[in-house]
Amino acid sequence: MAFDFLVPVSDKVLAFSEFLPPQSLGKNIFKHTEKKGLPVFANATVAIFGVLESRNAFEKKSEELDTDGIRIQLYRLMMGNWNSNIIDIGNVEPGDSVEDTYFVVKEIVAGLLEEKIIPIVIGATQDITFPTYRAFDKIKDMINMVSIDSRFDFGEDDELISSHSYMSRIITDKPNNLHNFSNIGYQSYFNAQEEIDLMERLFFDAYRLGEIVSDISLAEPVLRNAHMVSLDMRAIRASEMGATGNFSPNGFGGREICAIARYAGISDKVAVFGIYEIENTSLSHQLTAQIIWYFIEGISYRVTEVPSSNDEDFTKFTVPTDSEELIFFKSHITERWWVEVPSILPEHTKTNSIALLPCTQQDYLDACNQNIPERWLKAYKKGLN
Repeated sequence: MAFDFLVPVSDKVLAFSEFLPPQSLGKNIFKHTEKKGLPVFANATVAIFGVLESRNAFEKKSEELDTDGIRIQLYRLMMGNWNSNIIDIGNVEPGDSVEDTYFVVKEIVAGLLEEKIIPIVIGATQDITFPTYRAFDKIKDMINMVSIDSRFDFGEDDELISSHSYMSRIITDKPNNLHNFSNIGYQSYFNAQEEIDLMERLFFDAYRLGEIVSDISLAEPVLRNAHMVSLDMRAIRASEMGATGNFSPNGFGGREICAIARYAGISDKVAVFGIYEIENTSLSHQLTAQIIWYFIEGISYRVTEVPSSNDEDFTKFTVPTDSEELIFFKSHITERWWVEVPSILPEHTKTNSIALLPCTQQDYLDACNQNIPERWLKAYKKGLN
């Protein structure tokens, strides 16, 4: 059983949490301890665990990820007005080989998904995204993945899997369960034109850092459609991380990345949330803890909505354009928007109904002005292929 490979939360962290106030996360998280073993999974909403594997790092790590430091910062935060039960199941230490570690991570994530528990993976390197993707193999046929990253991480054709090339492995590995991939926050100067062209050819979505920073709400419909989210902390600017070296002066600020994490939590489809490439600095540990806090905060505000013209909670808008007639829905409860995409195939949606694509009010307004939204066009073309 893969859960046998989990190492309990350290005595140092447990001792620290003893002196925390009763309203703190540290007093309310059920922990994997040496003495009591794994916490009860029944009724758990979220399971936090660390992955210390870093042998496939593109830039080699000089020290092991300090998950104790992250836990201490997380445990000292105060609980929100949540109905989430949170468990901390400890760490996965590096196996005899990297593939061994990948197998354990895949099995742990798959086991949690089967229990309807959302894993929050705290990983040293972003290639850990690959085994979390493979964890869906027996659970869901086609998944949508969102990466919050300054790079697309396709790498070279013949490159071995690393934290800069794991996406190539995801795209080519069989069985191919990736329906859609979206990137939030890429920076053009870090990505070869061939990679940008590949994103276009595969009808994947990509949003530049400047686009998202100027309107953070653009990230919401992208995350609303995601089943798994992978956050590379190198998408955050160096000054916010207290880091130099592999971090860039440009990137998301702390407030922006926490807003994005909250959107990911609010999405009722997101089943796995991974945070990778964390630096061992006090600021980095604090920001990681706050990102986790906002993700859990978002989960407590989840509303499952299925737009329908027969449901009085939604208004249907029919927009005739020169080439297509677009059908939009707006929710009166959350004020979120969707657009119908007739060519998304039934096997991707698990029903025989026309698929609904999350969108923004601006997409609706653009359609009213005879401009077909780019997200609709990509989804439509992908469905025809």
